[in-house]
Amino acid sequence: MVEKYEDNVGKETLMIERKHYLSELQKTFEIHPICAVLGPRQCGKTTLAKTYAKTLQTVHFFDLENPQDLALLESPSITLPALNGLIVIDEIQFRPDLFPYLRFLVDNSDKKFLILGSASQDLIRQSSETLAGRVGYVELPPFQLWEINNMPINWMRGGFPKSFLADSDDKSERWRIDYIRTFLERDMARMGIDISVTNMRRLWNMLAHYHGQLSNVSELARSMDMSHKAVKRYIDILEGCFMIRQLRPWFENISKRQTKSPKIYIRDSGIFHSLLGIASKNIHLHPKCGASWEGYALETIIHHMDNKRTEYYFWRTEKGAELDLLVLQNGQRLGYEFKYSEHPKMTKSMHSAMEDLKLDRLTIITPGTRSYPLGEKVFVESLENTIRAQEKMY
Repeated sequence: MVEKYEDNVGKETLMIERKHYLSELQKTFEIHPICAVLGPRQCGKTTLAKTYAKTLQTVHFFDLENPQDLALLESPSITLPALNGLIVIDEIQFRPDLFPYLRFLVDNSDKKFLILGSASQDLIRQSSETLAGRVGYVELPPFQLWEINNMPINWMRGGFPKSFLADSDDKSERWRIDYIRTFLERDMARMGIDISVTNMRRLWNMLAHYHGQLSNVSELARSMDMSHKAVKRYIDILEGCFMIRQLRPWFENISKRQTKSPKIYIRDSGIFHSLLGIASKNIHLHPKCGASWEGYALETIIHHMDNKRTEYYFWRTEKGAELDLLVLQNGQRLGYEFKYSEHPKMTKSMHSAMEDLKLDRLTIITPGTRSYPLGEKVFVESLENTIRAQEKMY
């Protein structure tokens, strides 16, 4: 469902109603007094919170980027106890010292808090430690394919609302370039992350070239003339801010030696294209087209299937047999390969994955429209058809 709303300068803008994540908010509050919505900067967390707030009678909203709201919460023991209804605190990563007091309040009252943050619970360690047992987490990604039903634009521009909804490719690209610069030059410092902006920019660009490949921290450290420990810290920061994914390897108890390094992906396809300087309309002609498709399709599958009981890995032996994505869900082993091809073929590597991992099903995801069986338990499916089939399952 697409609605229209007016932004803060009175200009009419499209808004995607994110029903799945609104439902996740409601389910979380049925269990916990605190719901933490975490996701990258400008992915739509504030809009989601305001949409949810419309269903309630009393809501108090604090934006920690607003100096007035920040000042009000300098003395939370004065401001918060008198408030009833839902209390929303946006950009919570700027004030992690609030967590102990939130714990005190929920333990001694019936207050409910919706906290929004642009860093993972691992990066905001005080949240996972101080609020243990009292908080439920909802990860909000940028727009996903099943929400907007426009794969070409979603793949080319990514899912950040202002990039996806821009009225031209040029404006979308300019927004993403500004986003990258602002993230590096302002957002990290405001979160208290002490880094070299120049080194982080170089590393992020280098990681874009590693997209879909094994991470080699030692090689990156040599190239950047930085220590192994410093590069690993920078990578973990990018992961904690939802900019990259480190997909961990699966280790099977078989005689073949297996890869231990994670694979690196830039999580948003639009950001990936901007880091590499690829114009959206030219992605089909670029050498990184296959890698771009793999990352986009992999993120789509993971976010659509994601729940607390599902695990995600890749698998690769040192002799080269590999599987792009291994999903462990409800006792099943589901394998996924991502091919930028209308007519992919069964490969030796796929046979090895089926045999060694004892897959219940192997699906080869393509950008095409056709879906058909390729062998026993092996199927070729378009990404859109796969999403529609999963919608029926869940």
